[in-house]
Amino acid sequence: MHVTGTVPPPAPAPQDTPDGTPEGTARRTRRFGLPVATALVMGNIIGGGIFLLPASIAPYGTISLLAFGVLTVGAIALALVFGRLAERDPRTGGPYVYAREAFGDFAGFLAAWAYWITTWVSNAALAVAAVGYLDVLIPVGEHRWTACLAALVVQWLPALANYAGTRYVGAVQVVSTVLKLVPLLLVAVGGLFFFDAGNLGPFRAGGESAMGAVSAAAAILLFSYLGVESAAVSAGEVRDPRRTVGRATVIGTAGAAVVYLLGTLAVFGTVAHDRLVESGAPFSDAVNGMFGGAWGGWAVALAALVSMTGCLNGWTLLSAQTSYAAAKDGLFPAPLARKRRGVPTVGVGVTVFLASMLTVYNYASGTARVFETLVLVTTFTATVPYLLATAAQLYHLVSGRRDRVDRARLVRDLVVASVAAAFSLWLVAGAGYQAVHQGVLFLLAGVLVHAVMAARRQRTATGTAGR
Repeated sequence: MHVTGTVPPPAPAPQDTPDGTPEGTARRTRRFGLPVATALVMGNIIGGGIFLLPASIAPYGTISLLAFGVLTVGAIALALVFGRLAERDPRTGGPYVYAREAFGDFAGFLAAWAYWITTWVSNAALAVAAVGYLDVLIPVGEHRWTACLAALVVQWLPALANYAGTRYVGAVQVVSTVLKLVPLLLVAVGGLFFFDAGNLGPFRAGGESAMGAVSAAAAILLFSYLGVESAAVSAGEVRDPRRTVGRATVIGTAGAAVVYLLGTLAVFGTVAHDRLVESGAPFSDAVNGMFGGAWGGWAVALAALVSMTGCLNGWTLLSAQTSYAAAKDGLFPAPLARKRRGVPTVGVGVTVFLASMLTVYNYASGTARVFETLVLVTTFTATVPYLLATAAQLYHLVSGRRDRVDRARLVRDLVVASVAAAFSLWLVAGAGYQAVHQGVLFLLAGVLVHAVMAARRQRTATGTAGR
């Protein structure tokens, strides 16, 4: 259903837009065009996790590079689904809005709860990745608890920056974004000139089948694609979201995929496979291999460390904003809706506390590869809102309602939604039992929270009706 390009008749008073804001206000606030929306998607996808991912997928061999291709196809299918959903419902909120509109409060809560879990578990994973690069500068990785303490410090510093207000959050983001791209582009482009096929190692290094290796690698790599929903989540701030969200999501996802593939391929070709498997800072090792000495690795480690701290800064705020939005709708506890200086202060505190507890738990459990464990948990939890959004799209398509279905694109939309759904389920299978076990515990805890919040809303409604 296309409504762009038409001019509404003049009205005596401002009318509400689909996101619930007055028409005049919407015109002032919706100032993200296609270039900015694309940059938002690409910038949020290219986070700090990429700096450790080459070492995380190296144990599967070079077959793991095929996972990039499969993952990109699945991510673009999700992008197209988000674009079509945004055409139908261009309100801010993304998967949360789509699930709640299609299936009711519980589905909306589940999407918001799973996405919120994804954000703070991602923070724990990013902190662990940052410790690997900190170890290049200051030896902190020799002892488990020293590394754990460093990971906690890396998490709490961005949280304190968030308490200073959104203006400081934005300043940190600008600096960290620039520093993030420098080492990535240096290795992605420069590494191709130093590429040595002898460093690639075996095509299939583990004991898994080819399909199993690709699935497992893709489940880890999904962490680097988190953010594909950014334009949809921010649809209320995007100019002409019915057209822009889908295009920005597809272009941003494809652009990030190119950077990821070139960067990972360059690391594979400049760092010997047996060394890469054990590396805690693969991009630093790649630069050292390209130019010799250690100065290049130190510079990349510093840039990567600042970049990941900036990512933690942004994702801490995003996690707090996610819980804030759900709390404003009455689905999350009311204290999470408190704000100061534009920042949901209670949400920030809860986010960093939970991420810290998860970090301590995983270090205490003696898990050899803490980063991979945390990443796979986010893979499971992230697929919940993705799958609910895809289910909402299938629901609209199968319902046959003319106001919700573009019959000229029905077959194509069904195919794309089916691919996105199958892709999401495939990622859950690739996440592994340990990650699914932890993820399910988090989700089931949410069911209890929803029960309490629903009971409170019911009691409030009954009390109001009684008066």
